[in-house]
Amino acid sequence: MLDDFFSRALIAGVGVALVAGPLGCYIVWRRLAYFGDTLSHAALLGVALALLFQVNITLSVFSVSVFVSLALVLLQRRITLSADALLGLLAHSALAVGMVALSFMTWVRVDLMGFLFGDILAVTPFDIAVIWGGGLFVLLILVVFWQSLFAATVNLELAQAEGMKPEQANIIFMMLMAAVIAISMKIVGVLLITSMLIFPAAIARRFASGPEQMALIAALVGIIAVFGGLYGSLQWDTPAGPSIVVAASAFFILTVLPTASFQILKSARLDRPEAK
Repeated sequence: MLDDFFSRALIAGVGVALVAGPLGCYIVWRRLAYFGDTLSHAALLGVALALLFQVNITLSVFSVSVFVSLALVLLQRRITLSADALLGLLAHSALAVGMVALSFMTWVRVDLMGFLFGDILAVTPFDIAVIWGGGLFVLLILVVFWQSLFAATVNLELAQAEGMKPEQANIIFMMLMAAVIAISMKIVGVLLITSMLIFPAAIARRFASGPEQMALIAALVGIIAVFGGLYGSLQWDTPAGPSIVVAASAFFILTVLPTASFQILKSARLDRPEAK
């Protein structure tokens, strides 16, 4: 029989996977992996502010992530820099300010490794309630705005021509990203959150025949990675959060290897001179 802490970790991990998979599909479709990194790095600043002002960490991380998202939108309109450059500036600035702020708070004992790489085995029933409550709310919003989000992803001009509001859809997407990062932080940490968003979606893309199917497969892959990572962590006494990401990485490699091997064999046959 599993210990209570391990059962809570499984429940929390499944809750994160269910919402991270579908939302990660939009990150893959929009090629916004760096945007996910930016918000996850900003999460550390949210942690520092929460400890400084003694407020809820999840709410603080969400607020800072939303602020960084809106700052990106404003900077894109005012500064003639590429999106990648602006994301880099925001990501590293937020991470550095968060680290410096934490270093000044000598009166607070901070588990920095837990925030950076997660501490899923320490989740409480309240954490599970936040993860599942927030996750279900994000999924509900995602379902309601699925068509407008997908239209703005596929073709911005076409979405505008059909009377949709792609800018509003982009803001909603940013808010959902901020919410997922806030509720996922305790699972895999601020440095590994993007992996939980990208790996399941990247794997699902190889097997799905449509966007909805891809979202469902991504959620399933995320759940498999959670179970594989946690049981691997239990077996080999490795950090739980990184073990989940390693499991997702191994899953991705296993799905890529057959195709890569086929391409190598095909190239070898084409390059081989015909027997005379």
